[in-house]
Amino acid sequence: MKNLRAHIYLFIVNLFYGAGFTVSKMVMPQYIKPFGFILIRVSLTTLLFFVLHRFWIKEKVEKKDFLLLAACGLFGVVINQELFFLGLSITTPINASLIMIMAPILVFVISFFLSHEDVTWQKVVGLLLGSAGALIILGGKGFNFNGHTLWGDFCVLLNATSFAVYLVIVRPLMKKYHPLTVIKWVFFFGLIPVVLFGAKQFGQIEWGTFTASTWLCVGFIVICTTFFAYLLNILALREVHSSVVGAYIYLQPVVATIISISLGKDQITVEKVISAVLIFSGVYFVSFAGKPKMFAKPETEPDSDDMVLE
Repeated sequence: MKNLRAHIYLFIVNLFYGAGFTVSKMVMPQYIKPFGFILIRVSLTTLLFFVLHRFWIKEKVEKKDFLLLAACGLFGVVINQELFFLGLSITTPINASLIMIMAPILVFVISFFLSHEDVTWQKVVGLLLGSAGALIILGGKGFNFNGHTLWGDFCVLLNATSFAVYLVIVRPLMKKYHPLTVIKWVFFFGLIPVVLFGAKQFGQIEWGTFTASTWLCVGFIVICTTFFAYLLNILALREVHSSVVGAYIYLQPVVATIISISLGKDQITVEKVISAVLIFSGVYFVSFAGKPKMFAKPETEPDSDDMVLE
């Protein structure tokens, strides 16, 4: 039941992220520049996490863990969001979606070298299937790497790497603390540099130019792709490995395509059906397949069922 709940959380997260590529571009950079937008996202989300934690969780963090929480804030909030929004403001949503395919592979590689996971043939097959499916679904979308998008593409690649590091290093904290405790401090440490980077662009926002749809887009990015996405991701990390969380990123192109079809801007094709089958098969292999080991690392952490939370 716990694993099923984790997979539901991850599906919802990537539903939000899949829509977020297009929604963000409806606001950026016309109404809000990227660093100003991130300041809005992170400050409001930090406030929400602190309020929730204040009323529902009574838990303190050991001093020795604050350094790791600060690192999670750096990789998971600052570098992750700053580079993603900067990159997305320069490149296209399709290019960004394609580059994010690297994230699950990076999560798996980093997790292996940090001795958090073993390499199994099922996981390797799953990653290959997911990559193939994502490439197929994006292949007909007109992605184009050129000089105009190169800097943005590079920023998104660094973003994917940073997010992969975050998914791996935050998981050990889940053995000791409640998810709200972890994510509250992750955002707190991330907020400080975000304010420094975004204050100038935040001050340049012309709020009077916002339309109703602009406010809805901002609300969706803050509430869905930031607050709920980070919270559900970290809840899922209590019960599944980082590579499983990463593998769900492959669903984002499928979600984006479904949204496009529902809005009448795309249509179902054989290629899209094949890609969806490959992606869901890839997620299955990474998430549910057996555990025969190709390269084993020593066990360094107990199963999530052994975790004790206050």
